[in-house]
Order: sequence, then structure tokens, then C-alpha cells
Amino acid sequence: MTQKIRIIVHGVLALAIIAGGAAGYLLLKSVRQAPGRQEVQPPLPIVRTVPVSIGELDMTLSGEGTVRPLAEVQLVPQVSGRVVEVSPDLVNGGSFEKGELMLRIEDADYEIAVTQARAGLQEARSNYQSAVEDSAAAVSEWQNLHPDTPPPPLVAKKPQLEAARAQLEAQRAGLEKARLDLARTRIYAPFDCRVSSEQVDEGQYIAPGQALATVYATAAVEIVVPMESSALQWFDVPGFTTEHKQGSPAAVTAGTAGVKIKRNGRVVRAQGKIDENTRMVSVVIRVDDPFATNPPLAPGQFAEVAISGRNIRDAAIIPRAALRDQDTVWAVDPKENRLYIRKIDLAYLDSRGAVVRSGLNSGEHVAVSVLKAVTDGMKVQNVETGRKDTP
Repeated sequence: MTQKIRIIVHGVLALAIIAGGAAGYLLLKSVRQAPGRQEVQPPLPIVRTVPVSIGELDMTLSGEGTVRPLAEVQLVPQVSGRVVEVSPDLVNGGSFEKGELMLRIEDADYEIAVTQARAGLQEARSNYQSAVEDSAAAVSEWQNLHPDTPPPPLVAKKPQLEAARAQLEAQRAGLEKARLDLARTRIYAPFDCRVSSEQVDEGQYIAPGQALATVYATAAVEIVVPMESSALQWFDVPGFTTEHKQGSPAAVTAGTAGVKIKRNGRVVRAQGKIDENTRMVSVVIRVDDPFATNPPLAPGQFAEVAISGRNIRDAAIIPRAALRDQDTVWAVDPKENRLYIRKIDLAYLDSRGAVVRSGLNSGEHVAVSVLKAVTDGMKVQNVETGRKDTP
């Protein structure tokens, strides 16, 4: 086969291949069917939820404050003089029982004053007795001369008698004052107390009104707890929410010396004014006999208070994260996996969470996670967190 013939054959084959490919392409194009349109389902939003439990709830309202003494006074002398005796317990942190001697002032001058006052009183008695006898004699003499006419006051020596009587009363008062000054040279504990500061030493000269020490009563302590006004509807505050003298019980917890102190107290009153800036009401909790245990519940400590309030029927506790605008939650039906926007009646927020009086049903869940867009009745993927707050 010549070169020319080979070229012609190769050309014919190439044309045949190209023509076959074109024919195949046209055939496939003619029989191909357009694929159907398929709808892609978007994934359901995942919602973390907490189950709801309905039941009777004992309200517990929490607060905190500083322990302070029920009574705190400064000891000041009413007489002057040199201090000749100081109790060894009259130091910062010392304690006294009511009526126990705390210090003594030199009393020699005051004993002399009592003796002088007693002598003056005796002289005044004698003068008064003489004035009485002189008056009686003058009246008798006048009646002998003028039996039908009463004697004038000057004749009866009434001014002299009144002056003598007044002098007698003055001397009696003077003696009483001298005795009081003598008694005041001894300063006793006004009540069972502890010393918080002292500024006196033996040999020191002191004057009336000078501060010698500061003491506070140990019979009871108080904790002032600021609370929202709406919280006071759930417990008894004598003179504020109830006419009863006895308020709601409270548990007081404080820590000192590495020990947790737990004591029982009671609401005794609310302070006289509501705070103008915060509108908070300061509730006073009293704890009796704070030094009955070691370590004691001492003034100055920070304390946490849990007040036992009233019962609520058919209530639920849910996490605070479940609240939307304070009065709305996202309730999730765990069977249908649908989310519903639900209005609730919020009673109070405490350390356990949000206390709901109505608006939820037992067996429902509440969403604690956040979604960008929510519609009432939307389908969701419910993921239970496992937390269960029960009343």
C-alpha cells in the first residue's frame, strides 16, 4: 500500500470516529430526562430543657447582712476623781455580768460631803422645829388678846416657818445628792456585756462626761437585711406585714475561725424608712444568746439569712435561665417536641431559682438555651439537661 493510500484510509477512519461520537452524543441527549427537584429539609433547632415539677412549696427568702449588737453604750463617769481600781476584765474583748464592778473612783471627798450634808440636815431640822414652836407661841399669844380674830401671817411667823421648811428640804436634797455622788464613784456593768474599746487606766484623773469604755450587750444580736419590697408579702414582719408580735423564723449562718456557725433567729421588725435610692426595705433579724457557743456569733461578722416564709400550693421552681422578660418562658412538650411561648405568674426569685405560681404544667419542660428566632408551636429537638428542681 502506497503512502498516499494509507493517508486516505487514516483520514476516512478519523472521520468515521468523529461521526460516531457525534451521533452518540446526539442519541444520549435525545433520550436523557431532566432530574426532578428535591426539597432539602432544614435541621430542627436543638433546645436544652429542664423538666417541670409541680407541688407544694415552702418559700425561703435569702439575704445577707452584718451582725450588730442589740445595744451599745459608752461608759462615762458622773463624778470626777482619780481612778483607784480597774477590773482586769475592763479591756477590749473583756466581758462582764450585769452589776459587776468595772472601776472605782477615789471616794474620800464624797464621804466627807455626805458627812457634811448629814450635819446640815440635822441643823435644818433643829431650825425648823424652832420655827414651828415660835409660830405656835405667837399664834397662842394673839388668840389670848384677840380671841375672835385670826392672826395675820407676819404675827404667826409664817414666812419664817416656810423658810425653815424650805431649808430643811434643801438639806435633805443635798444629803441625797452627796449619797448619789458617793455611789457614782463605783461604775458597774449596766447589763451582761463585752468591751469593744477602753480608754482608762488606774491612777488616771477623770471628769464627768469623759468616755471611759464602750460596751455592747451580749443578750442578743441583730442582722439588718435589705430586701425587695415585694418579698415581704411572703413572711411576717411585726408592725409591717402583720399585727402579731412574733415574726417569721430565720436561719442565720456565719463563718469564723474556720467554722460554720448556724443559729436560729426571728424577724422582729423592719427599719423605720424605706431606702430612697434602692426602694429596699431593711428587715431586722434577732438572734438570742449569741455567745452561747464557741465560736460565738459576734458583732461585725458577715452573715447569711434564710427566712422561712409561707407555703405556695401548685408551685414550681425553674432555673433563672428559663425566664424571658420576667413573665414568659418557652415550654416544650417532650412528646410532640414542640415549643410554646407561655405566660407565667412569677412569685419570687431566690437562691434555688424562679418560683412560679401558675402557667406551667407538671411533665412539661422549660427551655434554658437561647434561640435566635422562636415561633409558638415550632418543632424542636428536645435535649433534657437532667436537672430537676422540685418544691
